[in-house]
Amino acid sequence: MTDCLFCKIVSGDVPAKIVRESDRTVAFRDINPQAPTHVLVIPRDHHPNVAALAAADAELLAELLREAGQVAAGEGIDGTGYRVVFNTGAQAGQTVFHVHAHVLGGRGLNWPPG
Repeated sequence: MTDCLFCKIVSGDVPAKIVRESDRTVAFRDINPQAPTHVLVIPRDHHPNVAALAAADAELLAELLREAGQVAAGEGIDGTGYRVVFNTGAQAGQTVFHVHAHVLGGRGLNWPPG
């Protein structure tokens, strides 16, 4: 999608601090981090939310989650714990409508958030 911020990151038209890349995913640092480690993992293909991705391509969703685990390992938070969050819809806090997994860690993450 030409007006999607994350599609523009994938295409290189918008800069981002890339952490990892695979053939089908890109991981980059959140510009408004909510924890010491806050990385977004997105598919290169546009899907508006996690439900749409699951319905369209379950294998890509699985790869997105594998990449989230690799990000956690690369950031050194896999042993202490981390959270993977998908916000779906505006009321859930989704502001960019291109599915993305938030990988959060590096401090205690109390539940429930917000």
